[in-house]
Amino acid sequence: MAGRLMLPDHPQRFELNNEVHARPPEALSAPVRMSYIALFSSWSQREQEQHGVSELARRFGAPAPWPDANHFSADLGSFRLVWERHTEFARYTFIAPGAADDPFADPAISLVPPKWIESRPGEIMAAAHVAYLPDGAPALDTGAISTRLFAGNELVGAALSGGAGVAFTDFRVRSDGFSRILVHDRGMASLEAGRMIQRLLEIETYRMLALLALPIARELAPFLNARERDLAQITEALITAEEGDEPRLLDRLTRLAAEIDSRDAAHSFRFGAAMAYYDIVQRRIHELREHRIPGLQTFREFTERRLAPAMNTARTIADRQDALSRRVARVTQLLSTRVAITRERQNRAVLETMNRRAKLQLRLQSTVEGLSIAAVTYYVVGLIGYAVKSLSFAGLKVSPELAMGASIPLVALLVWLGLHGLRRRVALEDD
Repeated sequence: MAGRLMLPDHPQRFELNNEVHARPPEALSAPVRMSYIALFSSWSQREQEQHGVSELARRFGAPAPWPDANHFSADLGSFRLVWERHTEFARYTFIAPGAADDPFADPAISLVPPKWIESRPGEIMAAAHVAYLPDGAPALDTGAISTRLFAGNELVGAALSGGAGVAFTDFRVRSDGFSRILVHDRGMASLEAGRMIQRLLEIETYRMLALLALPIARELAPFLNARERDLAQITEALITAEEGDEPRLLDRLTRLAAEIDSRDAAHSFRFGAAMAYYDIVQRRIHELREHRIPGLQTFREFTERRLAPAMNTARTIADRQDALSRRVARVTQLLSTRVAITRERQNRAVLETMNRRAKLQLRLQSTVEGLSIAAVTYYVVGLIGYAVKSLSFAGLKVSPELAMGASIPLVALLVWLGLHGLRRRVALEDD
């Protein structure tokens, strides 16, 4: 191709570029009925999910998704299927035309083979039926809408996209396992309607995913209370602890740190994910560009009133857990320093004892060395005496006693010099 850069592409260039175009909204023209399911499942089940989507597509004569695809959308005749794979969950959306007096009487999921639905891996995290009604729908009467379609429950609703649409829900799960969302068109374009409904469903999904951290936070609260008391007791005991108490306190601190770190490793991902999901919920609500309908809570008000306290609880517990871990680490470091000082003191005492012993050994060695010089001198002088006596028998008149007495200083000096030289050679060899 003319003008193309003749440089190698990064292996992930096109994958990353296409990421911004992934999971596009569906173009929707009222009336439409939709059924939506978000299933909590691990990434390892992705292949099974994709195999099921391929099987359903082939059953209705549609092309199957690509082997590495995380998003698939296809027209299967009587309904349209949208499948999206995320890190922790998979979403299935079924879209069909709708024109009944009761927009929720015949949901889109009823067109899908029941056995195929039941074979989907994962657990339901969120499920909703959506009715998208045309601009010619009757004038809004929130009381009548609540009575007729939402069992008289209090409604949450707002005008969307600057008044181009209106949405209602009660955020309640009905006996069929689905909640309900009613959307009235007031001039939305088809892609705009798809985006608005997608955001409403994502608010429901990510709201539930964020709330997964709340039960964990409630479970951790008494655990952290108990561990904080344990740390306070150890810290107080450390003030008056003797040297013999330090190993026992260090063992208690080590066990305490292990317990806290174990809980932190088990739950830190869930707390981090909850904060990320909460951020997504807030962004999706902002993107609705909602305006208040008199007498109703907006989606932002309802979410902030119900979800924000739960997220604050989760954030507080996560912060407490992190702070407690840091405090345990500080106390452990302090106690380890005390133990190290105690060991240094003990080592110094051992070295002083060894030094005293070395001095005693040196004194003893000096004493033994003096005795050795005397003993060797004695034996050498004796030998000299015997030698002089033998000379007397040969006719040489020399007094043995005089020769022995005169040789004592010389022999002693020579013996001392010999031992001193031997000791120096040993010292040099040792160095």
